[in-house]
Amino acid sequence: MKTLVVVLAQVLPLLVPAVAALVWFTVPRAAKIALGAQAVIALVVVLGLIQIAAALHSDPRPFAVDPSLTPYFAHPADNGFPSDHTALASTVAFLVMRYRARLGVILLAASIVGGFARVVAHVHHAQDIVAGALIAALAVAVAAALWGWVRPHLPRRLVAEPGADPVG
Repeated sequence: MKTLVVVLAQVLPLLVPAVAALVWFTVPRAAKIALGAQAVIALVVVLGLIQIAAALHSDPRPFAVDPSLTPYFAHPADNGFPSDHTALASTVAFLVMRYRARLGVILLAASIVGGFARVVAHVHHAQDIVAGALIAALAVAVAAALWGWVRPHLPRRLVAEPGADPVG
């Protein structure tokens, strides 16, 4: 059981972006541009929001609070709020969801499962995971809004609506 938790906690957050990369290769050229631009914006925003959230709230890791808990894998006893892994994996999942809805939902579920495996592994509290997912949703919403503002100003052949075939 412990091995499964460690694999879920450490592999799922890496598997999500790997699958997203495959999605990027399968979307039309215009959607690649849109997805890539939104990914850059969303990742910058999510990294900034993670820093702000961590500065506003400190949540020592479970094993740092309760010495009777031993983490399932080596981890520094720093601030666990919010979960960086969950925030980044969820950001990628929400971005994929804009272009491949069902797959995005599956990736979001994988992000959340990976996050809660980190809770079971004693390296995060549940609030860290929830905050990471909420921060990701906000970051992707900001990226989508900015893209919606920029998209009309770009040449028509370069832009595509989420889930649509290339224009022109």
